[in-house]
Formats: sequence, C-alpha cells, structure tokens
Amino acid sequence: MVIPPRLPPSRESFGQRGRCVRGCHSVGWCSGPLDGGRDAGRPAGQGAGRGRGVWLGSGVRVGPGGVGVERDGMRVGVIGVGRIGGFHARALSGIAAVERVVVADVDRGRAEEFARAAGVAAVGLDEVFAAVDAVVIAAPTSAHVELLRAAADAKLPILCEKPIALDPIVAREAVAYVEARGAGLQVGFQRRFDPMYVAARAAVEAGALGTLTRVHAVSVDRRPPPAAFVPTSGGIYRDTHIHDFDIVPWVTGVPIVEVTAIGANRGAAVFREHDDVDVSAVLFRLADGTLGTAHAGRRHEPGYDVRLELAGTAGTHACGGVTEGDFLTRFGDAYRAELAAFVAMAAGRIAGPCSGADALAAQAVAEACVVSRREGRTVRVG
Repeated sequence: MVIPPRLPPSRESFGQRGRCVRGCHSVGWCSGPLDGGRDAGRPAGQGAGRGRGVWLGSGVRVGPGGVGVERDGMRVGVIGVGRIGGFHARALSGIAAVERVVVADVDRGRAEEFARAAGVAAVGLDEVFAAVDAVVIAAPTSAHVELLRAAADAKLPILCEKPIALDPIVAREAVAYVEARGAGLQVGFQRRFDPMYVAARAAVEAGALGTLTRVHAVSVDRRPPPAAFVPTSGGIYRDTHIHDFDIVPWVTGVPIVEVTAIGANRGAAVFREHDDVDVSAVLFRLADGTLGTAHAGRRHEPGYDVRLELAGTAGTHACGGVTEGDFLTRFGDAYRAELAAFVAMAAGRIAGPCSGADALAAQAVAEACVVSRREGRTVRVG
C-alpha cells in the first residue's frame, strides 16, 4: 500500500476545548457541565446530552456513546502487532479522528498478515516514522528505547507501553532524550482512564472519604504468562505491581515513599528459576503517612481480579473486582479512552495525561520493592 507523505494535523479543526467547570480532572469521568465547550451552560449530568462521559478536553469524549475526537485526518502508527498492539490498532481504527492506521513489526510478514485481517496498512520498521503523524510503541520492552529515540528524532507524539525500560537509569535517559527533542510522550497506564478509578479519584478530591486511613490494591491475573515471557518481564513488581504504583498516587494525590515487599512461589517453577515470585504482597506508606497494601498474583482461575479499596474517616470507596476473561475484557474501554486521549494529545489539544515523569515515579517504587524483597528490609523510594 502506498502511503502519502506525512503532513502535520490541522489543530484548528479539532473542535472546541471542553473542561469540567467543577475542576475535578483534566481527564475524568464527570457528569458536570463543561466550560468553553459544547456543553457550556448545561446542568450537571447533561454533558453531551448523554448524561455522563469521560471528557478528555478538545471535543474528546468516551462514554455510553463511544469514543469521539472532533477532527479527521490523523495517521497513527502502531509498532508491534502482538496482543496489545493488535488491540490498539483495531481500537484506533474506530476513532473518527484517525484517518489511517499503519502497523509495523520486526516480523514484516506478521505485520502484513495482521494488516490484511484488520483492514489497516503495513510498512517496514524503517518506513513507519515517515508515514504517520503519531506512533504507538507496543513492541517488547527490550525494543522500547531504540524506538522511542527514533520516534523522538522524527518529532512524533508517542504513546509507549509500560515500562519504558527495565533499567531505571536507561528509562530516565530515554525520557530525557524524548523531552529534549520536544516530542510529546504518553505512557500506557490505562487504569487512569477506567471510570471506576476516575470515580475513586473524584471521591478523594471531593473529600467524601475524609482523612484517608487505608488503601488496598489488588492485581491478579487469571492465568500466568507464557514461560518464555518470564525472563524478559522484569519480575512481578516491574510488570504487574507497577500499575498499582501508578494508580494509587494518581487516585490519592499522594506519592508512595516507603515499601516493604515479600513474595512466594505457589505455582509454576519458571518464576523461581528466574528469581521471581508468582504471589506478592507490599506494605507501603504514602507521603502523608497513610498506610496501604498491594497484592499481586499470576494465577487466579475464577477470573482476572483487579481492585482498589480506599477507607477514610468519613467513608469508604471500592472499585473493581473479579472479571471473567482477562485484562482486555476488564479494561477494553479504558484502553480505548487512553487511545482517544493520545490522539487528542498528538493534535496538541490536551497535555499528556500520563507523562514520562509519572512512569518513572511508578518504576522507582517497583525498584524499591525489588530491593526490599531481595534484602528483606523496608526501603525508601528514590
């Protein structure tokens, strides 16, 4: 397929900026009216005429009516056509603002086969950066840094799956490289776009829980990953718990400053063979003194179990629970909202909702957990 040269998107045609007048979030599930947008002046609960939706600013809404971004013509590349990359490519095809989806993979034949099945375009890795307006990096973690640098050199807005790199020093250097070249970077922590977590954040911000006294996070997969993935995963703290270490500060507004991590092996021997665990527990302390716990596991046959529970002096709030299926079943809509936000960010209409600095902060907590489990002690983050 011949792809015309990349042109910059027209920002003027993107749509009016909308922001909740309650000031609850720049990205959030909100029933409030919007100022400066089409819903200005509407009573609470009547945004977009549908009652509620995740408003991402600039005409972007994710809710009962689906995903919408009010401009056309953007071309988005997806590098890596594995499970999550394939999902992203198909989801991007459903966003009105995206004119063309272009996929690339280290295995050119695999990319072409996927493209035929999904109705998108396929190009080589050496061609993709010149063929698109923005790029999603969904390749294996070992390839992230090289691809980030290439995308930054092309001045492309980037959505990169977590983690940026397994080595925190390498990750910091990669973020600095991207920032120095002025390329926008969003990192893939999709829970920020899930309505349940957005509602939890709103409850905390509104003071509905009073003084926070307890936080509990759960991230348990239904089935373990393929054995071949374990040596490259970075371990349970970098691969699984890192979502907890991002969402807890995002919901509470307070960073994690101290951890005590323990783990056990209760299933496949492959985790033990690679100095990993398949069940873990973390006791953490937030900067304001709030205590919390996080539990992760690699196998729970009844279903995919992801939860967050908050307790305060005035109330409690819980979200999530066991879901039949897997992470795509549970967070499919959140991923679509994440991609819609990325398209809006790429068009220059909103700031990146999950920055490189945010990703580095979550990784710092994961690294502290690695040290804590290895040395059997409490570790300060950073």
